[in-house]
Amino acid sequence: MNMDNLRYGVRENIGQVTHQLIQVMLVGFAIGMTRTVIPVMAESEFGLERGSFMMLASFVVAFGAVKAVMNFVAGRWSERIGRRPVLLWGWVIALPIPVMIWYAPDWSWIVAATVLLGVNQGLCWSMTQTAKLDITRAEERGLTMGLNEFSGYVGVALAGILTAYAAEWLGARNGLLVFGMGVVVTALVLTVFWVKDTLPWAVAETAAHKAAPPQNLPRYPRGVAERPTTSEVFAVMSWGDRRLFAICQAGLVEKFVDALVWALFPVFLVGRGASLTEIGWIVGVYGFAWGGSQLFTGRLSDHVGRLWPNVLGMWICGAGVAMVVLGTGTLWWSVSAGVAGFGMALLYPNLSAAVADITPPAWRGSAIGIYRFWRDLGYAIGALALGLTASLTGAAEAAFWFVAISMFASGGLVLWLSEETPPRLNPADPPHPPTFDAGMGH
Repeated sequence: MNMDNLRYGVRENIGQVTHQLIQVMLVGFAIGMTRTVIPVMAESEFGLERGSFMMLASFVVAFGAVKAVMNFVAGRWSERIGRRPVLLWGWVIALPIPVMIWYAPDWSWIVAATVLLGVNQGLCWSMTQTAKLDITRAEERGLTMGLNEFSGYVGVALAGILTAYAAEWLGARNGLLVFGMGVVVTALVLTVFWVKDTLPWAVAETAAHKAAPPQNLPRYPRGVAERPTTSEVFAVMSWGDRRLFAICQAGLVEKFVDALVWALFPVFLVGRGASLTEIGWIVGVYGFAWGGSQLFTGRLSDHVGRLWPNVLGMWICGAGVAMVVLGTGTLWWSVSAGVAGFGMALLYPNLSAAVADITPPAWRGSAIGIYRFWRDLGYAIGALALGLTASLTGAAEAAFWFVAISMFASGGLVLWLSEETPPRLNPADPPHPPTFDAGMGH
């Protein structure tokens, strides 16, 4: 590949951007197929007693822990072997998942299948995100992340609805088998024949920045080597830079919402008499509001900045979670889910875009991987906390209040510790001109 011919921009790379958007939608299908049917199967198929909150949360804990680690690994691998090979391996690992769910004799098989799903999601979703950031411009990062997360979470929402109908038509196990195998095989074929590796774009960007630094340089973390080690990047992301710390903790806490929607929301709704298809649509509203709104919330942040969309997103999402337990009925729960989803749409692409703003292209893949490590560790920590809260109180409602309060507190930390990250709005300080001491005779 001729590095001189590489061009940056969504329009300039519309073919590959489109392929990557299809990939992330298929990644969303893969996780979305577990969102509606499996929590309801816990009691009907596997005999989990109603109120077994910790057992129900176990598959989300397994998913979150594994996905977090694989995000971290994927970022480093992608800088060594390329983005496309990591994406391909993610889909190969997903092949057994639908069969394991179909055959599962007990709940432990569901947990094991979810572990593989965590590997798949960590490798594949990370690469679709990183690849699009490689080939688009700095001023398009909000748009790029908005498109990426729109496609992925519309996929999650659609899969939750489609699998609910498939389960009613074919039975829960057969419906998930047919849907899941179709998704994984399609993704593998598209990856093999149409997806390009975008690592050369990141290499070329690094070289271009050295040769001619941009007019508005980002506020990159100070005191970091040009090619930092894994441990150095981890330290900078996790505690060394207060802005990146604020972003990582917000990413971790916002996953409490997704853990709640995945593990407890369907069970909460079943306990109040909702049918499987009603649950699919209510949870789908959350996904559609989240996914659809990102078409403009990501682009919005390119113009107004990332800080306030992130802060307000945390608070609005927390308010939507609290609303769920303040009323009853399908319409009320759908509106509450929509409010939570819109809050997610404000924060979700823009936390990632903020990381991309202030990390150099030479180690941006690792930085995104570590942010995603902390973010998806929120699945595991959140699911454990939700399970404990619900178990100790004997009521799922307590878990909703725990998540709402956590979101408000985390948003406050972002407001306190972070700042605007787009270089156009908050560029790095220009280097000081040299000073001359007249007394030295210069």
